[in-house]
Amino acid sequence: MTLPTDRSDATLTGDDIYYDPYDVALNADPYPMFARLRAEAPLYYNDRHDFYAVSRFQDVHRGITDHETFSSGRGAILEIIKANMPMPSGILPFEDPPIHDLHRGLLTRVFTPRRIQELEPKVRAYCARTLDGLAGTGRFDFITDLGAQIPMRVIGMLLGIPEDEQAAVVHADSTVATEPGKPMTDNANGALATGEVFADYIDYRAEHPSDDLMTDLMQAEFEDETGTRRRLTREELLLYVTVIATAGSDTTTRFLGWAGKVLAEHPDQRREVVADRGLLPQTVEEILRFEPPAPHVARYVTREVELYDRIVPEGSVMMMLTGAANRDSRRFPADGDVFDIHRAARPHIAFGAGIHYCLGNALARLEARVTLDEILTRYPEWDVDLGNAQMSSTSTVRGWTSLPTIVP
Repeated sequence: MTLPTDRSDATLTGDDIYYDPYDVALNADPYPMFARLRAEAPLYYNDRHDFYAVSRFQDVHRGITDHETFSSGRGAILEIIKANMPMPSGILPFEDPPIHDLHRGLLTRVFTPRRIQELEPKVRAYCARTLDGLAGTGRFDFITDLGAQIPMRVIGMLLGIPEDEQAAVVHADSTVATEPGKPMTDNANGALATGEVFADYIDYRAEHPSDDLMTDLMQAEFEDETGTRRRLTREELLLYVTVIATAGSDTTTRFLGWAGKVLAEHPDQRREVVADRGLLPQTVEEILRFEPPAPHVARYVTREVELYDRIVPEGSVMMMLTGAANRDSRRFPADGDVFDIHRAARPHIAFGAGIHYCLGNALARLEARVTLDEILTRYPEWDVDLGNAQMSSTSTVRGWTSLPTIVP
């Protein structure tokens, strides 16, 4: 199979380029390397970790939408694909059609726009309560005070978990955390946890149904791959609830940290948003493009592919560098490395594309918009304390575990 590609300035190897997704220093600011990859090695091969990578928007977009050639069926993380571990049925990001379509269709039926919209006043009330509790301290932490709390609380609200128990149950970071500079292979089973932490809640809801996502999943009927009309088994419910609880929590947390940092570094644009909250939706989109929390996804190559006059063998791993693609000036002129909330709207791929386009994108956007709105109302200006900030150790989701912020 040959994919048509712009070859105008392409070289194939970039011999002095070395991109390592586990390099802590590189991950702190990968964009100079991403720029070199786009310009000098649009098809890159890392012989140490044995993966290929594409970095230009058109190649990344084409790759993540071509599920027949670039499969998610063995996982979407380099280490998991390399481990060749069996994938439990029901983990949407790690599935291909037709089973993916069946499972996504079921979730789409219960993960409705109405249910998401109903969360806005609850999210706003929680943000207001948290920020008001910090008034007069002269500082707050974009992650520990808000970013790590908001997604957890929202998922807990969706699932019907009591507020005082949400922190102990809905916590995604441990599933992707690694030692700095190391792959997550040894943690792979943790990332695919069975969901037993939710068992008691599922058993309770079986006897006491309510108006929540867990009850909706429990009561939903569907036609499975054998043509049988049925409901989810208890084991399937555990897995589905785990996917919902973990899929977007960590990325939303990291996004809120990047929002704090990027807006602090662009105070003129922040002042515009303070004055006109109608700019918030496009500001959220530009932050997502500029600093996507998930800098890459991986795919298993199911058949030989030719890219940039080079053969990528069947059985390879291809990393789609979404962080690089989102700053490609071919897609986002005139300079993709410039943050501009007034940039002409063009879809980015921070939420993916195609069949794996993030099912929770509307929820993540709502959380981001409401949280930033409440912060800007109380603190139109702030500076981040980068000297005391801490980056997350995982390579799969890039961002902060702590981002102290100084306010007037």
